[in-house]
Amino acid sequence: MIKSLKAQNNTLSDTFIQLQVLNTPAGSGKVFPSFKDKIKESGFSKFSPTKIEILQINVGKMCNQVCKHCHVDAGPDRKEIMTRDTMEHCLAALEGSAITTVDLTGGAPEMNPDFRWFVTEITKLGKKVIVRCNLTIIVANPKYYDLPDFFKENHVEVASSLPHFSAKRTDSQRGDGVFVASIKALQMLNAVGYGIVNSGLILNLIYNPGGAFLPGSQSSLEKEFKTRLSRDYGINFTNLFAITNLPISRFLDYLVSSGNYDAYMEKLVNAYNPAAVGNVMCRNTVSVGWDGYLFDCDFNQMLDLKLKDPTSIHIADYNNEVLTNREIIVNQHCYGCTAGAGSSCGGEISP
Repeated sequence: MIKSLKAQNNTLSDTFIQLQVLNTPAGSGKVFPSFKDKIKESGFSKFSPTKIEILQINVGKMCNQVCKHCHVDAGPDRKEIMTRDTMEHCLAALEGSAITTVDLTGGAPEMNPDFRWFVTEITKLGKKVIVRCNLTIIVANPKYYDLPDFFKENHVEVASSLPHFSAKRTDSQRGDGVFVASIKALQMLNAVGYGIVNSGLILNLIYNPGGAFLPGSQSSLEKEFKTRLSRDYGINFTNLFAITNLPISRFLDYLVSSGNYDAYMEKLVNAYNPAAVGNVMCRNTVSVGWDGYLFDCDFNQMLDLKLKDPTSIHIADYNNEVLTNREIIVNQHCYGCTAGAGSSCGGEISP
């Protein structure tokens, strides 16, 4: 029988358990087709990047929330925080590179003590900055109240999770009181111009399903969210991204403990879309862990699946040519990125 993962304790043993569940689901008796074989059937003998355009950096796992679907296992008790020294290595890698976008994640990235300095330095290099803000951090403490103004000054693109336009469904996934705090934060962002047409300030919302099912149509969800949030709260936003929950970390814990693992994996496998494979985010993105180690994507990072090439596995040794020609590590969780319309940190990917 598969042991349930600890939701707030991402120990090494938990990582091994995750890999056991993903590769050999002991206790279920069900074996799913290999994702590696699947992409070979789709014409990818070697799965490699197209080019590196995005550096996605996890600046720490500390967060003011403990969300049920969080694949980072983030929370207030997490101590993993990126140091300024590692940030300096990131800046050195970015300087003069063809990377156009830096995507800052957490945890709540704003809780890193060097967050504002880091954003400012990245901006000086002429790179676009995306911050994955959980919204509630803006109203969590007076020291964060000016974040909307800081974001505006640095022309940061804000991407924020909002599971639903109702309090009940949002709070069930992210915790009591999260919806009210999120609405207040969105109104504060709107007040400085974020999400307002022709302002140039981008505010995107991120939708994750609340259970063991795939997201609905991204365009339909966006229309519904825009209608309801505008009507009920006077809130505007730019786009909505629908992201599939991958079977790792806390969501995997939920799948296993609720007996939904086999059924969910079957949904992902049956919904495999060959047209989505070429556009998955690992083909134009490199993920940087809080300690500077490099991964093919944020999900591989949470499974501790470091890059294959031993000469360029840390940001201090960043080598664009080596990384562009690497083979991307794939595993069974990758079915989540290629199911249905496909999924990435920017939502649907199928052409």
